[in-house]
Amino acid sequence: MMTLMNKRYKITRLDDAGSPTLTLEECQQFFATQPDVQYMDAFSVTQDGVNMKIAGHFFMWHVGNASIPFRFYDGELYVAIAHDAVYDKMLHIARSLEAMYVEG
Repeated sequence: MMTLMNKRYKITRLDDAGSPTLTLEECQQFFATQPDVQYMDAFSVTQDGVNMKIAGHFFMWHVGNASIPFRFYDGELYVAIAHDAVYDKMLHIARSLEAMYVEG
């Protein structure tokens, strides 16, 4: 089992000019086929009694007791990976969208 240290990855597909080509609509259609993923237009987190809400396009992967956000932003999907199961899910998503993944 691989243990990863909270690395951020992005799933992207680039055109000939190097611009991202993933669309929100394409991602929504794909994730609608995933029964363990839910679309949300905001992500909320509470820590030490402080609640923070971030507006955006989030595809929440529900696995066990955890919810892992995949955030769509500017033609790319971003995810922080701290466990090999999230890494495996990212690989599946990238393959399914015919995209690549890069750290950063």
